[in-house]
Amino acid sequence: MRYAQLGKTDLRVSRICLGCASFGDPDRGGHGWTLSEEASRPILRVAIEAGINFFDTANIYSDGASEEIVGRAIRDFTRRDQVVIATKCGGSYSRQGIGGGLSRTAILTAIDDSLRRLGTDHIDLYQIHRLDPATPIEETLSALDEAVRIGKARYIGASSMAAWQFAKLLHLADQSGWARMVSMQNHLNLLYREEEREMLPLCRDEGIAVMPWSPLARGRLTRDWEAVTDRSATDRYGKRLYRDTEAADREVAEAVTQVAARRGVQRAQIALAWLLGVDGVTAPIVGATQADHVIDAVAALDIQLSADERQAMEAPYVAHPVAGFD
Repeated sequence: MRYAQLGKTDLRVSRICLGCASFGDPDRGGHGWTLSEEASRPILRVAIEAGINFFDTANIYSDGASEEIVGRAIRDFTRRDQVVIATKCGGSYSRQGIGGGLSRTAILTAIDDSLRRLGTDHIDLYQIHRLDPATPIEETLSALDEAVRIGKARYIGASSMAAWQFAKLLHLADQSGWARMVSMQNHLNLLYREEEREMLPLCRDEGIAVMPWSPLARGRLTRDWEAVTDRSATDRYGKRLYRDTEAADREVAEAVTQVAARRGVQRAQIALAWLLGVDGVTAPIVGATQADHVIDAVAALDIQLSADERQAMEAPYVAHPVAGFD
C-alpha cells in the first residue's frame, strides 16, 4: 500500500479510499444492488488487510446502514486510531421533524446520528454531500466550524460543485476564522474530465486533497461496452452522468481495453492507474461488491503508465455536459 497526506492535514491516508455506498441493506435507501452486512464484511476485511485505512460513507447510504456496517467492521477488524473515517451530511433524514439540507440544525443532528451509527466519538473527515441552495452558506460553514471546535469532526470537506462555489466557501471560512475545508470529493475519471478545467487547478493551488468519486465511471471502464450489471440496469443517477457522448466514451473505453490487454492486467487497474497519475489526486474512492475489486484497485498502485498509453486513452475524449453537481 502507498500513503499520502490528506491535503494540509496531519492525516495520512491510503492512496485507495474504499467507497462504502455498496454496503448496507437492499431494503433501505432504494438501491437493490446494495450488499447485506454479511456480504459486505469480507470485502471490508480484505481492504483492511491490504492496508487500506481510508473509508468513505454517508448518512444517506442505505438510510444509515452503510455507516453502521463500516463502524462494526472497524471495531472488529482493526483499531479506530488506525483508520480515517470520512462520512457526509446533507441528504434526507428518516428522523421525524428533521429535514435534509445544510442548516445548523440539520448538520448538528446529522453528525450526532452518524457518530452513533459509526460507533465512534469523532469523524476524521466530515463532508457536505452537495450544496444546499435553501441555506445561507455562512450558516453551513458556521455549523461545520462548531462541529470541529467541539471535537466531533477533525476536518471538513466538500463534494461536487462549481470551482467558483468552492472558492467562495474557502474565502468565507478564511474571512470569518472558521475551519477551512481540506478536501474535495469530485466526479473525475477517463470518461468525465471536466474537473480538469477549473476545480483541479484550484485544489492544487489551495493545497486541497482530491478524492474522485466514480473513478471507473460506474463500471463502464471495466467491462464490455454492451454488458449490463444489476447496478447499471437500476442506477438512475448513474444514467444521468454519461449522456450525449456515447461514441467518444466508447472509444475511450476501447483504448483502456487495449492498454490492459497489452499489459495482461484488468481494465480497472489501467483506469485507476490513469487517475492516480493525475496531478493533485490524493485517493480515488473505489466502490467494491467483490473482494477482487479491492485487490484490483490495490494492484493499480504498481502500474506506471507511459506517456503514450495515457495519450491513447485521453485522445478520444470530448467535452461533456457538467454532471454530478445535483
